[in-house]
Amino acid sequence: MSSPLNPNGFLKPLTDCKALLFYKKTVILYDMTYYFVNRYLERGDRTIDQMVQAARSGKQNIVEGLEDGMTSMEMALKLLNVARGSLKELQEDYEDQLRVNGLPIWTSTHPRSKALKDYCFANNDVGQYAPYFERWNLEEFCNTALTLIHQADRGIMSYLTKLEAAFLAEGGIKEQMSAARRRVRGY
Repeated sequence: MSSPLNPNGFLKPLTDCKALLFYKKTVILYDMTYYFVNRYLERGDRTIDQMVQAARSGKQNIVEGLEDGMTSMEMALKLLNVARGSLKELQEDYEDQLRVNGLPIWTSTHPRSKALKDYCFANNDVGQYAPYFERWNLEEFCNTALTLIHQADRGIMSYLTKLEAAFLAEGGIKEQMSAARRRVRGY
């Protein structure tokens, strides 16, 4: 693969994270979580910092992973997986909120599950969710967050699978650097 600056090079073109649906969902999750902890949790609760940091880490590690992917497929893979881990931590916190409050997780058999999945699938801008932050009850808030987490996770997994295929086809940075050098030298 050639560099956008040098057709004989090895640098990968940067991916604009803001164009990726799974990144957009993590932006929504960060804003939702920030609002959620300030509305539903008591000041001083360690869960506040934990949830906000997990939401932030999910978002920020996507940014860093895609940036690092310009020169290191390994770092891109690792950081995107860190993002997944952070989202899984956040998922656990929202599930805990439902469990300790005696509220259900909306599985596929729940009457509101399909409509929520469809809404989250079609809407990828925080502005489409923010008007509901004040209106949702705890059950609606948590289940919306869980749905977004699942959709972001599937998107990240799909992207990781594409990176894996690219690595198998093109090799790592050292292989690409050597190949580029051979091309430049004419052998």
